[in-house]
Amino acid sequence: MPGGRLTQQDRQQIALGLADGLAYAEIARRLGRPTSTITREVMRNGGPTGYRPDLAHHTAQQRTHRRRPASSSRDAEPAPQPHGRDAEAVREYRESLTTVFMTSGLPRMMARVLGCLYTTDSGSLNAAELARQLQVSPASVSKAITFLESMDLVRRERDERRRERYVVDNDLWYQSMVRSAQHNAQLSETARRGVAILGSGTPAAIRLENTARFLDFVGESLARAAEQAREVLYTQLEPVPDGTGPDHG
Repeated sequence: MPGGRLTQQDRQQIALGLADGLAYAEIARRLGRPTSTITREVMRNGGPTGYRPDLAHHTAQQRTHRRRPASSSRDAEPAPQPHGRDAEAVREYRESLTTVFMTSGLPRMMARVLGCLYTTDSGSLNAAELARQLQVSPASVSKAITFLESMDLVRRERDERRRERYVVDNDLWYQSMVRSAQHNAQLSETARRGVAILGSGTPAAIRLENTARFLDFVGESLARAAEQAREVLYTQLEPVPDGTGPDHG
């Protein structure tokens, strides 16, 4: 039934849609479901090329049975949200953001941690806070943070009590764009070395030369745009006092 849990028949239809090369949005439309539901279902069960409906359904049933004993605590009154936000709307948005991160290639736990950090006003949480909010073990948080830090998507800092905190801020996106531009430059240089080896004017060399030119253009444009965005967009804004600003739910 639309709005309820996915059925085994739903999952069969998802698999058929993937086999036919349909977009997630089209599969969702045919099933009467939100696109985020289909995206999350596929990404947590092997991705578009590895999705197996029977296995996905079995895994979902196991997950439901494991959660059942704790359902009473999860159905409790959600913690109050700052700025008058709707707690349920925040939770749903965080799930949608997590799904987008997963679609971009992040594993589920890493995407959940990143989504949690980005929807926190401070943009900063410690391991215990992340574990509590996500209801996972500290070890899972530590593994996710190590992965995200290696991709320059989070950074670590110490608070006044010397506790380690994990931070997302504007500069991380800038640094990520700069590294992407640097990576393009390395690819371009490697492609041009191939031109000399394969013989200038040969089909393979022409292909590599075109690749190098494309990467040069994109890399330079990316670096220039990142620098301009940093100067123009990342202005320091005054924070809205708790509870007095507009509802951002």
